[in-house]
Amino acid sequence: MKWIDYARTCSVQEAVDLLKEGNARPLAGGTDILVNLRVRRFDIDTLVDVKDIPELNEITCDPSEGLTLGAAVPCYSIYTNEAVCAAYPGLIDSASLIGGTQIQGRASIGGNLCNAAPSADAVPALIALGAVANVAGPGGTRQVAVEDFCTAPGQTVLEEGELLVSLHMPPPAKGSGAQYMRFIPRNEMDIAVAGAGVSVEIDNGTFKSARIALASVAPTPLFVREAGDSLVGQPVNEESVRAASAIARDAAKPITDMRGTKEYRMHLCEVLTRRGLNIAIERAKENK
Repeated sequence: MKWIDYARTCSVQEAVDLLKEGNARPLAGGTDILVNLRVRRFDIDTLVDVKDIPELNEITCDPSEGLTLGAAVPCYSIYTNEAVCAAYPGLIDSASLIGGTQIQGRASIGGNLCNAAPSADAVPALIALGAVANVAGPGGTRQVAVEDFCTAPGQTVLEEGELLVSLHMPPPAKGSGAQYMRFIPRNEMDIAVAGAGVSVEIDNGTFKSARIALASVAPTPLFVREAGDSLVGQPVNEESVRAASAIARDAAKPITDMRGTKEYRMHLCEVLTRRGLNIAIERAKENK
């Protein structure tokens, strides 16, 4: 590795000032960026440590305002938070899957999003939950829907000098439920062959709303809006679920690689979406 400067920051503005100087990247958990630097996947001059910025460590879960999750909050802080576990089990599904116990002590949901891997476990769950990214930069602050955040493998909408500060998820409505699941061939292979994040809101035996997102089957985590929309107004039954799952399958754009064939991944999209929807429905029925 070449010489890289290290800068520790304690405020969003200080981090933005360092990042806008160019050829710098933020360090939160470090479980992705340090590996990428070691294999020289990209070249930087400065590593900007953002772990001590208060806004990036915030966890605020309010029944009326929703959940604000700082970009540097490690996974273990999420799934050990009783309020978050009770209100956002779909998020817990993904937070508890990212790496092993040691990784979860460092890795953050924000970092998983910014790494922009097509197989990212956190992103489909965030999309399903309607999460919005709060971004700060030289021009001020802006908000980006998570489904629009990743633009290509390893690439995001973040411009030079911009920093992901936090993620916000709306409060779960009564009669709503969410779920994330993935398929891996064995525990030692931690990258999903396919994954599905879903959320539903049901009222009087009918789907009021739904969102479905997929992992590992497109260049970016894939929001299948039409699959969720197909459920709206439909009865909560297996026929409706299977129809939406088939739409999700047909929207997938997978490739064949060492982890699975294109055809196998498309089949998994249908199966995982169907299973995820059924679990989300059961959670919605419990959320009265």
